[in-house]
Amino acid sequence: MYDIIVSMVLEKDKIRNVAIIAHVDHGKTTLVDGLLKQSHTFRDNQAEMNQTLIMDSMDQEHERGITITAKQTCVYYDGYKINIIDTPGHADFSGEVERTLNMADGVLLIVDAQEGPMPQTKFVLSKALDLGLKPVVVINKIDKPAARIDEVLSEIESLFLELVTDESQLFYPVYYAIARDGKAGKTTDLDDDLHVIFESIINDIPAPSVNSDSPDAQLLVAALASDNYLGKYCIGKIFSGKLKKGEKVKVLSGENIKNGKIENLFIYKGLGKEEVAEAIAGDIVAITGVSEANIGDTVATGDNPKALPTIELEAPTLSIYIGPNTSPLKGREGEFTTSRQIAERLEKELETNIALKIQPDGLGYKVSGRGELHLSVLIETMRREGYELEAGRPEVVYREIDGVKSEPIESLTIEVSPEFVGAVSQELGIRKAELKSQEITSSGSTRFVYEISTAALIGLRNNLLTATKGTVIMSSIPSGYRPVDSKYRPERNGALIASEDGVSTAYALDSAQARGILYIPPQVPVYQGMIVGLSNKKDDLDFNVCREKQLTNMRTHASDGAIQLTPYTQLSLEQCLDFLLDDELLEVTPKSLRLRKRQLDPIKRKRENRAQ
Repeated sequence: MYDIIVSMVLEKDKIRNVAIIAHVDHGKTTLVDGLLKQSHTFRDNQAEMNQTLIMDSMDQEHERGITITAKQTCVYYDGYKINIIDTPGHADFSGEVERTLNMADGVLLIVDAQEGPMPQTKFVLSKALDLGLKPVVVINKIDKPAARIDEVLSEIESLFLELVTDESQLFYPVYYAIARDGKAGKTTDLDDDLHVIFESIINDIPAPSVNSDSPDAQLLVAALASDNYLGKYCIGKIFSGKLKKGEKVKVLSGENIKNGKIENLFIYKGLGKEEVAEAIAGDIVAITGVSEANIGDTVATGDNPKALPTIELEAPTLSIYIGPNTSPLKGREGEFTTSRQIAERLEKELETNIALKIQPDGLGYKVSGRGELHLSVLIETMRREGYELEAGRPEVVYREIDGVKSEPIESLTIEVSPEFVGAVSQELGIRKAELKSQEITSSGSTRFVYEISTAALIGLRNNLLTATKGTVIMSSIPSGYRPVDSKYRPERNGALIASEDGVSTAYALDSAQARGILYIPPQVPVYQGMIVGLSNKKDDLDFNVCREKQLTNMRTHASDGAIQLTPYTQLSLEQCLDFLLDDELLEVTPKSLRLRKRQLDPIKRKRENRAQ
């Protein structure tokens, strides 16, 4: 399938390993698009030349407009080989950033010329500086009408002063760009291409700091991939020596040492891979034949192999119950429905999604991750693969610190137009958030910075989107832990609950819509205990939504009128998870999302509530 070639690069001094880091939507992936196209990686007639967000390969990445998983690519420019790592910008996927930064020797820090440094900018930059990576700053989107370049430069300087671990990190080059147009320059008077970015990578990013003269090779596994032809790929940077196709190696995982053999050895080129006979220290490669290796393990040669330092990750902050579907409609819409099948899928996810933690919990599993989005992307991925499951309400992962139960807190940044300041302040006040700063931006909007518990953050995004007519911009990053003073309890009206099994009717829903907001249309299967809407009152209300109109000989003007149903509210997966209370579950199938009570029988449910 692959032709074995000799690597184009024979000296580590001609290799550059650079990661692209930034806050979400500041232009990382768009800049990578330009670097790929302008390095002549593609032919002029290739489809990629007319595509955008080339590196975002997952369906969810295109639908959500964000990068979820880190990607590796490689371009050649002026005799240099440049390995590029495109990283996610959302805090929930910071585990992807942490593991892949180990392959880089420098970073391009992309900052929006209007928004300036944002919470995730601070997070990813601190990780890069802690690893001693050389930073290059690119101020992007300078064509925005509200761009404030001088202020952003000053804010970047302040951020570096706060985060540097070494005085030399205060000296960094700054470039300006409009990545969408493929333009960049040393000043705001931009060139017609990105050649200054290429030159900066070559001149400002150091060559890999590796031991190329060592007789023994070491590779730190930073990512995994697989296909139906060659199976599992282990991806990482070679830190010493050379790796050769067919060579026997050892896999070091903690105290465990396992034997393996490199069956195939690949380097990256463009969006694909090329098989090579050998690869040198400093290069990023993919190998097969070492299926026992996982992220953080060392693949080494020699009689006395030594392990490289493992990848350190931040602890999870949220957990969620995931288990087999137990509703009356179970097994009708999914291909994989058993607890064993779900367990195997979660174990497979652990291989690549190393920020996740999984523990048995009753019939299912307690899955812990970095945030709501991190967990919901996993559930949506499983759903699209044909899994049928049920999920519980997201819960905070507490820690014991010096014998005190402590909860995670986050630094929350919110930007909103002036007319919605009151709505934002009211919602954050209910959630006991502490206001740290407030300012008017150059575009006239108001920017808040709050400190808020992770528990109080659950469901906040959807509430603010509703309160601000979808205009709010918000992001958060972990900010440490504090002793738990009082557990935050979400406030929500009661649920409209189906009291009978059957199929919903327009006649019954017409009566139900007077009592609240409907979440289902007519002619869908329902079962006793299934949530069909949100009540206007605080208490739950059981309602027969399957009742049909009685046919009689009596005819009146009122009864003959056509039923006018208000369009139902269709909740997204994230909205469903935010809706849940402790006594509720979300049924997830490839075709449907159904909210339900844990206890379906209304009499038993009321008895349990009284007992609490």
